[in-house]
Amino acid sequence: MKKRKFIKLLTFGLLLPFVSLKAFATEIKKVIKSNKEWKKILTTDQYYILRQEGTEHPYTSPLDNEKRQGEYFCAGCKTALFNSKMKYDSGTGWPSFFEHYPNVIATKLDFKLLLPRTEYHCAVCEGHQGHVFNDGPPPTGKRYCNNGASLTFVPKA
Repeated sequence: MKKRKFIKLLTFGLLLPFVSLKAFATEIKKVIKSNKEWKKILTTDQYYILRQEGTEHPYTSPLDNEKRQGEYFCAGCKTALFNSKMKYDSGTGWPSFFEHYPNVIATKLDFKLLLPRTEYHCAVCEGHQGHVFNDGPPPTGKRYCNNGASLTFVPKA
């Protein structure tokens, strides 16, 4: 076994007890669909990001520059995740939020770049949204860096 692979496996093994989707809510009505069903209702980009944990290129989502008042919903199951008062310009090229609605986000560790990052999903359909970092503004200090294709924006009427 190569040294790098061994270190990765060892690190993953030590952190395994902490690597699970962990919702903040105790009662969540899950939306469960087959891959075939998801492919019917999602665009190719949405499927890649939400179901295969992909990432869109920075500065490609119109939601990064969205300034209107409104709500941001999971593109997979239409669960409200954020509102425009939670959004800020992080300068990263992805829509960013410092807070989310309660009981709608689940997290797990992501080792795709070797170093662990915290990935977050919609707690209802488990659709991948993005990653959360500890470099956001007050009051939370969090930056929920979201893929725009994972969201649907509904302006306030």
